[in-house]
Amino acid sequence: MTPSRDISRLIEIMAALRTPVTGCPWDLEQNFATIAPYTIEEAYEVADAIARGDLDDLREELGDLLLQVVYHARMAEEQNAFAFGDVVEAITGKLIRRHPHVFADKDGNIAPAGVKSAWERIKAEEKAERAARRPTEDTTHKSLLSSIKAGQPALTRAMELQRKASTVGFDWNDPRAVLHKIREEADEIEAALDNGKPDELAAETGDLLFALVNLARHVGADPETALRGTNAKFERRFAYIERVLAAKGRSLEDATLAEMDALWDEAKEAEQPAASASARSDRR
Repeated sequence: MTPSRDISRLIEIMAALRTPVTGCPWDLEQNFATIAPYTIEEAYEVADAIARGDLDDLREELGDLLLQVVYHARMAEEQNAFAFGDVVEAITGKLIRRHPHVFADKDGNIAPAGVKSAWERIKAEEKAERAARRPTEDTTHKSLLSSIKAGQPALTRAMELQRKASTVGFDWNDPRAVLHKIREEADEIEAALDNGKPDELAAETGDLLFALVNLARHVGADPETALRGTNAKFERRFAYIERVLAAKGRSLEDATLAEMDALWDEAKEAEQPAASASARSDRR
């Protein structure tokens, strides 16, 4: 096979990768659940390329994200659920439906002020149609939290769930109370470590992360932004360790943990004067 600008070639390649016996062993082992984390990761890679203004990288990352769509569609086709063409038909139909002012057969123009209301009305109709297609459920109770979208990143959704609950007073009034909860969750993780049960450890770790998001909300910090900052800080300090060791003709594998910890402290200390100078500058 050769590269092509035709989407059908990508679909053919994906089908070949998923063909039993002759396909790729790794690709054949995958399912919707195992591929889902890669789908999320590729979406973040697209956002990162946009944030960096790197259009060459954006082209590549959009291709990686498109592959995820093709991958899921292929697995669904193998189950006789739907195919890639059905995905395209669904989104094109949705876009046409939601833009009657653009795609109307005859005089269906809408004033700009009416576009948003029409969009919301059509979305509501589509939501009702989807609900009607689902198996009958008990609708006697509608949760306050049901409006929080399930597809958001976990950190963002945790923040939204907590905000919504706080509107009815289900919240702490003092960040220190949240800090106490964090210590409580950490103690529960320590107890789970003694039990050595992976499922219990995972659940308790999730509880701790949820409490940390709560703390971020109470102190006015966005958890995603805060974690990105810490990631950048970790990379910066780790790179310092690598540079110092390389200057001595050594590798990370040659260094002891104690040596790397000492270099980490050096990197951290070196950042302090810069941070202090920046703070002084901000106060001027």
